[in-house]
Amino acid sequence: MHRCPCRFVPDYVLDRLASDQTLSKETCERVAYTARLTQHFCDIRKQNIRLAGFLMENQWMAELTSNPEVTLFDCRQTVSLPGLQIKDPANSKDPTVQRTHSETDLMGTFLREVFARNSIDNAGMTLMSAVHYGKKYNNAMWNGLQMIYGDGDGELFLSFASGIDVIGHELAHGLTQYTLQLEYDDEPGGLNESLSDCFGTMFRQWRLNHDAKRADWLVGSDIIGPRTRERGYTCMRDMCEPDAKHCLAPQPTHYGQLKPGQHPHSGSGPPNLAFCTACKLVGGNSWENIGRIWYQAMAKTGLAPRMGMAQFAAKTREQAADLFGKDSLAEAAVDAGWKKVGL
Repeated sequence: MHRCPCRFVPDYVLDRLASDQTLSKETCERVAYTARLTQHFCDIRKQNIRLAGFLMENQWMAELTSNPEVTLFDCRQTVSLPGLQIKDPANSKDPTVQRTHSETDLMGTFLREVFARNSIDNAGMTLMSAVHYGKKYNNAMWNGLQMIYGDGDGELFLSFASGIDVIGHELAHGLTQYTLQLEYDDEPGGLNESLSDCFGTMFRQWRLNHDAKRADWLVGSDIIGPRTRERGYTCMRDMCEPDAKHCLAPQPTHYGQLKPGQHPHSGSGPPNLAFCTACKLVGGNSWENIGRIWYQAMAKTGLAPRMGMAQFAAKTREQAADLFGKDSLAEAAVDAGWKKVGL
C-alpha cells in the first residue's frame, strides 16, 4: 500500500531518475535524497488525518472568516519545520515567498467564491506553507497540516512554488482530507490524486481565465526543468491524454487497465480523463459546471475512505442531475466522460 504523504512527484518517478546513468552523480544523489526524505512524513500525515476527522465533527467550534489567513515559513534549505515565520510575506523581496503567499491566498478566494467553501476544512482553517525546504528538494507536498515546497534542483525541476496547479493540487489534498478522507492506496488513492489534479487544474484555469477549450490540461508544466524538457517531457501528467509520451509520469487511460496495488499517481489517469472529457463536452469554464459537480460529490458524501471510482462516478452522475437537471448537457457530459474510461 502507498500510504505516504501526498506529494507532487511520485516516488517511482524519483526512483527512475535517481538510477538514470545519463544524469550526473550529484543530480542522481539529490533525487534519491528527495525520495528518502519524503518517506519520513507518512506517520505525520496519518496523525493529522485523525485530527481532521475530529475537527469535521466539531466545526461549530470555529468562527467563519471571509478568507482564510495565510502564513508562511522559510526553512532556509534545512528540513526543520515549520521554519522561520515570515512576518510580511505579501511584501517580501523573495519572489518564492511572495508568489506562494499570493497564490495560496487566491486558492482560498477560489474555494470561497466558486464553491462557497471557507478554506479547505470549511471552517476557516489557516493555510500554512513552508518554502525553501531542504537543499534542492525536488518535490512539494501536503503533510496533513501544512504545505511544503522544495526549490527543485534547477535541472530536472524548477521551484515547486512556481506552479499554480502545484499549489492548487497539494491544497486540494487538504480538501479531500476534510471531505471524503480517501485513503492513499489502490482505487481510493488513485481517486485521491485525481481530485487534486482536477482542483489544481481548475484553479490554474481560473487564475489564467482559460475556459475548457483554451486550457492545455497539462499538470505540472510550469515546474519542468530544462534538462527534463530536453528529453521531450513537457509536464508531469496530461489530463486529456494520460498516456502521452510527453508526460514524465504517463498513466493508464481506461479503468480496465488499473491493477491492484497500482500507485495512486498512476491510477488517477482514468478519472482525470473522465473529468477532462466532461468539461470539454460542456464547454465554458470548468469550475462553473463540471467542477461544481465534482465538488458537491465530495462535500455531500461524508467520510468514505474506501470509496472506489465507480462509486464516485455514480455520485457525480447524481449531482449532475441535481444541479443542472435530468437530461441536461452537464448530465450527459458526465455520463459520457465516465463511459469513455469504462465506468
